[in-house]
Amino acid sequence: MDSRVAIEENSQDSRLSSAYDTAMEALSSLITRQKRGYRSQVGGKYGKLDRMLMYVKILGLEDHLANLKIIHVAGTKGKGSTCTFCEAILRECGFRTGLFTSPHLIDVRERFRLDGLDIAEDKFLHYFWECWNQLKENVTDDLPMPPLFQFLTVLAFKIFSSEKIDVAVFEVGIGGSDDSTNVIKDPVVCGISPLGMDHMETLGDTLGLIASHKAGIFKPQVPAFTVPQLSEAMNVLEERANGLMVPLEVAMPLDCKKLNGFKLSLSGHHQFTNAGLAVALCKCWLQRTGNWEKLFQHASPEEEILPKAFLRGLSTAHLSGRAQIVHDSSLKSLNMSGVNGSSSGDLIFYLDGAHSPESMEACASWFSTAVKENNNTSLFSPSCSKFLTMEGVCGNGSTKLENESNKIFKQILLFNCMDVRDPQILFPTLVDTCASSGTYFSKAIFVPSISKYSKVTSASSAVPLDSLSKDLTWQFNLQRAWEKIIHGKDVSNKSLQMNIAKSFPSRKFIHEDISNCSPTDGHFACSVVVSSLPLTINWLRDSVKENPSLRIQVLVTGSLHLVGDVLKLLRR
Repeated sequence: MDSRVAIEENSQDSRLSSAYDTAMEALSSLITRQKRGYRSQVGGKYGKLDRMLMYVKILGLEDHLANLKIIHVAGTKGKGSTCTFCEAILRECGFRTGLFTSPHLIDVRERFRLDGLDIAEDKFLHYFWECWNQLKENVTDDLPMPPLFQFLTVLAFKIFSSEKIDVAVFEVGIGGSDDSTNVIKDPVVCGISPLGMDHMETLGDTLGLIASHKAGIFKPQVPAFTVPQLSEAMNVLEERANGLMVPLEVAMPLDCKKLNGFKLSLSGHHQFTNAGLAVALCKCWLQRTGNWEKLFQHASPEEEILPKAFLRGLSTAHLSGRAQIVHDSSLKSLNMSGVNGSSSGDLIFYLDGAHSPESMEACASWFSTAVKENNNTSLFSPSCSKFLTMEGVCGNGSTKLENESNKIFKQILLFNCMDVRDPQILFPTLVDTCASSGTYFSKAIFVPSISKYSKVTSASSAVPLDSLSKDLTWQFNLQRAWEKIIHGKDVSNKSLQMNIAKSFPSRKFIHEDISNCSPTDGHFACSVVVSSLPLTINWLRDSVKENPSLRIQVLVTGSLHLVGDVLKLLRR
C-alpha cells in the first residue's frame, strides 16, 4: 500500500513538473528582447500602459484592482528590501499579504508571495493558464500577447485579487511613470527608496531625470514617503508631489535602538534606510485603512517605541540574493561523515546582486563586516607584512588568525555583470571600500552566467556543465579592468588573448603567489576567466576538500543572474 501511494505521488509530481516546464516555455515566448538595453519590440497600435489597462479589462480585474489595498514602491536601490520589510511587518500584524517583486533568482514563483511564501506550484499553474488562455483568446493585430513583465504584472493582479488578500505590496520593475505596475491608480501609500544612476539607457543620464521617472508613481493626494536623497533628486520629487498635492514625507533611517534588542534580518548598514522607509509606509497603510487604532488602540503612530509586530517583521523578513551568506552544505555533510577520517576546509558564499556604484559600495561594506565577524578579526594578526598596497595580506593573498593559527583565509571575488555596466566604476568602488576596512581579494574569477535573458527557467531546469562555446569577450574585458586596478597599469589585449579561458582554474591557482603574476607574458596569478560556472563551484569545493586548514570566502556579485545561478547550483 505504501509503495503504491509513493508511486502515485511520484507520478503526480512528474505530471506537475511537466506542466510547469510547459508554462515556462510559454513564458519564454513572451520575451521580446534578447538582452538588457535592447528595446522591446511589441506590435500593435497601443502604448504600454494602454495595453496594460486592456489586459486588465480582458481578465475582468478592473474592480478587483481598484479594491486592492496597495503599497507601491519605486527606487533605484533597496526597493525590493523595503517591500519585503513591509510585507513581513503587516503579516506579523495579522493581515493576509501579497508581495510582487522582481527579478526572480531561481524560480519565477519567487515573484509572487502569499503570506510570506512563494506561491505553490499547482496554484501558480491554475492562475497562469487561466490568464494565458483568456488573453490568448483576445489577441489581435492591434493587441498582441503582453511581453513577459507585463504578463507577470497582470498575473499578480489576478493572484492577489483571487486570493482575497488584505494588503498587496508592489515593487516597480523599472522607473515608475511608464512601468507596467503603474496602472495602479489608487494605492493606499507610495514609497521611493534611495535613488542613483542605473538603467540610464531607459531613464536618462542625470539623477533629476531618473527621479522624474520614479516620481511617476505618485497619485493625486495619496501620501508618499521617501528617504534622504541628494538635492538634485529631492527637488524633483518635491516638485512632482506639490503638483499633485501629494503629502510627501522623508522617512529617516531606522535607529537601531528602536529595535529593542531585535536585529534586522536583512544584513548591511544600508538596510536601516530601507527599514525606516518600510516602517513609515506600514504605519501610514494601517492609519489610512483604519487598522492602526484597532490593533494598537491608544498608541500613537508617532511614538518612538515600535509595536512588537513591527519588530517581529523587521527581524524575520527574508530576501534571497541580497547580503545573503550561504555555507556550502555539501562540505558540511562530508565533515559530519568523516570519510576515511578526513575533513575539509570551509567554503562560504557571500551573495549580493549589487550592480550599480551605490549598491556596490553597500555590498563591499557589508562583505567586509561579515568577513571580519566570521573570522573573529578582533584577534587578527597578519602573517606577513605587505604586498603591493595590501597590509596584512601575503603574496598568495592569505591571512591567518591568532586564535586559529592553522586556518588560512582567502577572499575570492566571483563576478559577472551585464555589458551595459562600467567595470571601471564598479571595481574601484568595490576594491577601495573593502580596502578601507582591511579586506582584500586574493583572487578574482570572471565567469559567464548560466541563465539566459531570453529564457525563463525553473529550479529543476537542467544546468549545462561547460560553456566552452560561449563568447567570453566580455569576461576578458572585466579581467582587464580588474588587472589594471591590481597592477596600476593597463593590460594589453594581446596579453589577454594569450590567457585562454579555462573550464576551471588550475589546482595551483588558489595558492599561487601574486608575485608570480606577469600580465605582459599572459600569466595571471590574480585573476582568471573561466568558461563554466558549475565547474568553478566544483573547483572551489575540491580546493577546500584537499586542504582542511583552508577557509574560502567567496563574494558573488555584479549580477542577480549570477547570484541566482550560484544559489541554484548550491541547492543541488
